[in-house]
Amino acid sequence: MELRKIGSNQTQLSLDNGTVVFFSYQTPVAAFVPGRDGATPFIRTSTRYSVTTSKHINQWLRKENNPPCVEVPQAEIDALLSRN
Repeated sequence: MELRKIGSNQTQLSLDNGTVVFFSYQTPVAAFVPGRDGATPFIRTSTRYSVTTSKHINQWLRKENNPPCVEVPQAEIDALLSRN
């Protein structure tokens, strides 16, 4: 497991199983989940937080070359952290 600050109020947590969870402030809001049932491995929360958090998510996805991304309930992103 590796925790890395990637910007102001932006953190990325890389888990041993290859999952990468992106945090805006202290909230997990997006992730890369390898092997996600044939769907795109990039997910983002459907919960609307602040304008800044939306900007952080979009910046993170741009750094990943703007991959296809699916909105999921916040609980799905939270569950990624409880599995490990």
